[in-house]
Amino acid sequence: MTAHPDAAAVFEAAASQLRETSFRADIVVREIPSPAGLAPFSLALAADVRPDDHGDSVYGTGRLVLLHDPEEPVAWGGPWRVVAFAQAPLEPEIGTDPLLADVAWSWLMDALDSHDARYHSESGTTTKILSKGFGGLAADRDGAQIELRASWTPDTPLRPHVEAWAELVGMLAGLPPGSEDVAVLGARRVERA
Repeated sequence: MTAHPDAAAVFEAAASQLRETSFRADIVVREIPSPAGLAPFSLALAADVRPDDHGDSVYGTGRLVLLHDPEEPVAWGGPWRVVAFAQAPLEPEIGTDPLLADVAWSWLMDALDSHDARYHSESGTTTKILSKGFGGLAADRDGAQIELRASWTPDTPLRPHVEAWAELVGMLAGLPPGSEDVAVLGARRVERA
């Protein structure tokens, strides 16, 4: 392993820039503890769309982890990696749309492109979840949810990647860009376990 004496300073400069990023008013972003062991340096953020007084969101949530490894892992193809997650509840009819997973992925690519967030080595999954209650939960309405998990290697600057992720979280929750003061229709409360 090669020593990189300035790696901590490089990471802290990038992390400081991300901490200063402004987000639309109806998406609350906060720093959370980073998962251990993924890289020598990391920063984790959580986003909630229009959270209630307890910090919960009926619209959607997301997580983003910025990883930095000056050794440039082969799979990354560079010293930085973004790992992102976004999820939102849906009406069951939307959850059965056969193109939903493709659309969610295209929204991520569109968000990155619209913020001029250059990237490579992208990978990920989109998952549609349909639920139906039985027994004691039989009275609950059918539900659906979309989840997107992705990672990519960003080219610097890094801030546009975080902005694109926040835009994706909002889009999955039904908030088109520029809709900060527009009501969201059809949002359903999804009880968290």
